[in-house]
Order: sequence, then structure tokens, then C-alpha cells
Amino acid sequence: MSNWVDATVKKVTWWNETLFSLTVNADVEPFKAGQFTKLSIIEDDKRIARAYSYVNSPDSSALEFYLINVADGLLSPRLAKLQPGDNVLIERRATGFFTLDEIPQSEQLWMLGTGTAIGPFLSILQQPEVWQKYQHINLVHGVRFNSDLSYQPLINELLKAYPTQLNYIPVVSREEPLEGLHGRITDAIRSSRLFDKVKLDPAPNNAQFMICGNPQMVKDTTELLIGKSFKRNRRREPGHITVEQYW
Repeated sequence: MSNWVDATVKKVTWWNETLFSLTVNADVEPFKAGQFTKLSIIEDDKRIARAYSYVNSPDSSALEFYLINVADGLLSPRLAKLQPGDNVLIERRATGFFTLDEIPQSEQLWMLGTGTAIGPFLSILQQPEVWQKYQHINLVHGVRFNSDLSYQPLINELLKAYPTQLNYIPVVSREEPLEGLHGRITDAIRSSRLFDKVKLDPAPNNAQFMICGNPQMVKDTTELLIGKSFKRNRRREPGHITVEQYW
């Protein structure tokens, strides 16, 4: 059995000129919130494939992905041209360990993501177990411009459903934020502005960090947290920092 299956485009949602969501229907294997799969096209008998995290809840029949249209990219410009009814290939089996069952229980959960890497966090936040496992959940989204802050309807729904548990902190680097903080996530951690914003004091005995996004941001943020006495989370040696890197 091939690991690639046909997916039919159900909906394309454009958030701004470069950011869009692709919703498809396909017969894939069950996956965990936070995992990723691959989308693919065949061109000139060659497969072009890239990894994308699921945004939707695992119990949703529609499969959703959050993408950026990179002008000189091999795949994203082709995916950006898809319309409802078109077909794309999707890998049947998801992969990745950026999932709740890999994260130790704690008082605080910090979800740090840049750009489209907010996707796996949104999938996780649509699961009931995350709200049972952590008292304070902080969704931190680093972007360049205010217009890059996508998925506001879903985020507002979550804020309304969990007003005492969820904090949403946009971090905007290239213009003054309409809400949240100005600068980069690393700057906000280094200065403690991020923690002051939500009046929380994360420490190794009360906090877990999940980091996903730009590889340099993941590296720099991990190093910053290690400097604050947090440790990488490993199966054989539980810690406080769990990262996703599929770039």
C-alpha cells in the first residue's frame, strides 16, 4: 500500500497576501495533535514534497494546514494556486513527537511559535486533555507584522472558552503591535517582558516550554532557557524544553 493518498481541496483561506490555509479531505491514518505529515505534487515525473503540521483537531474529518507562499519555493507557489475540487497528494501516516504525551505535567505550559509554526499549537489547543494537564497555558506567536496574526477567530473562541487558563501573547517585530509585545520572542524572554506580561514566573519546577518555528529562533530560545536552568526534555531524562524541527 502506498503511503501517499489523494486529497481533495475543500477550502482555501487567505489570511493576507502570502499566508493561507489549505483544507482538504483525505483518507489518512489517525494522528496526534502536534504531528506533521507531507503534502506533495508530481511534476515532470518528480515528486516535490514538504512537511506541514496539522492545524485541525485529530477528530475533525477535514484536514487543515497553514502555509506561507514562498515566491521562489518549489512547492508552496503550486499549492497556493489550488482551488476547491483540485487534488494534491498527502502522506497517509503522520509523524513527530511534538505531542502532549511527550510533555511532562506542570503548572505552566508555554507554546512559543513563529509564523506558520503556530499550527501544531492550535491543533493541541483543540484537545480537552491540554486543559486538564496545565493550569496556565501561554500561546506566544512571533510574527513580523500585525497582519500576520492569523487564526484570530479560533484563538478568540479558545480565549472565550478558557478565559482563566489561556493567555495569548502576539510578539510583532517590524511594527508596533496592536496588542502584545514589540520585538522578537528571544528579546521578550531575555528581558522578562514576556513573563511580566502575563504575571507568571516560570521556573524548572513549574513550567514546560514547547518551541516550534524558524530554526534560528528555536536554537536561540532553547539556549536562553538552558541559561535559565531549564533542561531539554528527553524520553529517558524528562526536562522542560521540547522542540519541533522539520525544516
